[in-house]
Amino acid sequence: MFVMECRKPDVRLLARIATARPTPLTIRTETTARTLQLTPATGAAAPLYGYVDLPARDPLLDAMAVTRGRFAVETPGQPALYLPPWAEVTRIIEQCR
Repeated sequence: MFVMECRKPDVRLLARIATARPTPLTIRTETTARTLQLTPATGAAAPLYGYVDLPARDPLLDAMAVTRGRFAVETPGQPALYLPPWAEVTRIIEQCR
């Protein structure tokens, strides 16, 4: 439902979407909430996923890491995802820096 990966110099966020059109994605942490625009994926991930690339030093990534990966992911047409503590979030961000 949600994937993070390092694509130097960016961190790519992928989320399940209900449409093949650009879709808003809201990330909510303890300290920050930001809405981003997902671009529909192509290839094997199309049309089920959309992605957004964030620079590795984006403050939103820091807010996600501070919570040790505990944050919410919201996309229209899908139930909100409340991710449990996930140490890999910080590892992915550090890999890209």
